[in-house]
Amino acid sequence: MASVLLTNDDGVQSPGIHAMAVALRDAGHDVMIVAPSGERSGWGAGVGTLLDDVEVEVSAHQVPDADDIVTWALDGPPALCVLAAMLGTFGPRPELVASGINDGTNCGRGVLQSGTVGGALIAQNFGLSALAISQKVTDGPMLWDTSAAVSVAAIDWLVDAPRKTVLNVNVPNVALADLLGVRWGRLAAFGTTTTSLEGSVPGTLTVRITPRDVDLKPDTDTALVDAGYVAVTGLSGIRAESEDSGSAPSFMESAL
Repeated sequence: MASVLLTNDDGVQSPGIHAMAVALRDAGHDVMIVAPSGERSGWGAGVGTLLDDVEVEVSAHQVPDADDIVTWALDGPPALCVLAAMLGTFGPRPELVASGINDGTNCGRGVLQSGTVGGALIAQNFGLSALAISQKVTDGPMLWDTSAAVSVAAIDWLVDAPRKTVLNVNVPNVALADLLGVRWGRLAAFGTTTTSLEGSVPGTLTVRITPRDVDLKPDTDTALVDAGYVAVTGLSGIRAESEDSGSAPSFMESAL
């Protein structure tokens, strides 16, 4: 068993994070929640403005029917929630971080903007393994118990995984018994939606998100979730492409 910090980008009131917290607690893990006080989707790994004397509000919160789960609401994005915990604000550092359960998938190249994924990658920067978990939105009710059960299995796996392992997990919105299995999935090149801006400048821009008709390879994360599988993708944070720091890159030659 492990001490697990939970965060998300949907806010501390989200039923997804509540379901995961209860499932992990019931599985024997020591759980604490530090999550945004409100919606912080799309923040990626951003922590906001960190300047000397900047104040960040923190308040106690309560998970419905789970008074024993220590829960804090922080007025900032998920990466800041994790950062604050890593700095000892809420007691000893956790051993693992779980971010989610997000309301909607985080697949493809869009993980770059995902606050859910950003919270997990910040944990990696501090040497911890982490889970980012999201559930597909469908026309029916969200079956949070399915992703909650998957999160327990993923955290149990991460306990023995190499340090700084980060898993991005996307789950279909079906009953646990109806999942077709678990598959490793590579990031899709394109998402199933496209974002556009309408309006004029100066003025007001309106965000429009519309479905995209795209042919996805069957081994990509989005295609796997659409087919009924749990899609698992391993993620790495910031790293240099080259270990050779002894010479300047070729584009600098003309400037030196």
